[in-house]
Amino acid sequence: MDLFVLRHGKAGQSTGDPDDSTRPLTPGGREEIRDIARWMRRERFRFDIIASSPLIRASETAGIVARALDRKDRLDMWEELAPGGDMDTVCYRAAQSRDSSAILIVGHEPALSELIGRIISQGETTSIVISKGGLAKIRNFTFDSKPSGKLQWLLTPKLILSMH
Repeated sequence: MDLFVLRHGKAGQSTGDPDDSTRPLTPGGREEIRDIARWMRRERFRFDIIASSPLIRASETAGIVARALDRKDRLDMWEELAPGGDMDTVCYRAAQSRDSSAILIVGHEPALSELIGRIISQGETTSIVISKGGLAKIRNFTFDSKPSGKLQWLLTPKLILSMH
């Protein structure tokens, strides 16, 4: 299975409020994600599941992608993708979708970088940074005793949009 990891688009400034769940994408963040989603459509991406954090900025990002790819019926909210969620549970849930050939996960930093690092290093510590709107592709994702897979690419929004 191929596992794709997308960080939410640019969101409004954090107010320092402990409940940061309602912070939406900025107009520029929405436009950038629309452009990335159009690139995905042109490149013929097809996701069997689009799993999103329930926080507004991530669910907006996932919704934009789902609409652009005509996959709204594949959109699912995974509570464990919210900040502080358990990335082992994310790996387990993704691995349970054995009939899926491609899953898109939409969430937040630093969890997404930790998730990618954990998968490609088979549990060892690896440092990766995924920018807002950044997209990674992990090939041959599995989760037997621990998650594993191979990072095929990690793209910044600027690079994606230069291919647009």
